[in-house]
Amino acid sequence: MNSNTLGFLGLLRRAGKITIGCEPVCESARLGKARLLLMAEDISANTKKTVLRRTKAYYLHTYIIRCSKQELSNALGKQAAVISVDDEKAALSLEKKLADDKEECHYDDQI
Repeated sequence: MNSNTLGFLGLLRRAGKITIGCEPVCESARLGKARLLLMAEDISANTKKTVLRRTKAYYLHTYIIRCSKQELSNALGKQAAVISVDDEKAALSLEKKLADDKEECHYDDQI
């Protein structure tokens, strides 16, 4: 994944505009705060299944980003495999970045 995108995620974390972790992300989606869902490419199958099952009803755009949990954790300064972007403008900006560079992520309507 592009270091600029990871840096942007780090800025969003410091600004308090993202939620990190399986349970907090599911809660954020349930409360209607989550705008975009991002998962590391090496997320465990069980965590991925749990998050997708619990957030399916909220129709969030979900991306599998091309970085490891370790790279994502380093960018955020906290252990992370799944995050939600809770700010609408930030989510739109990030989604545009991801859509422009198909090498950075995988998006599938079936996720």
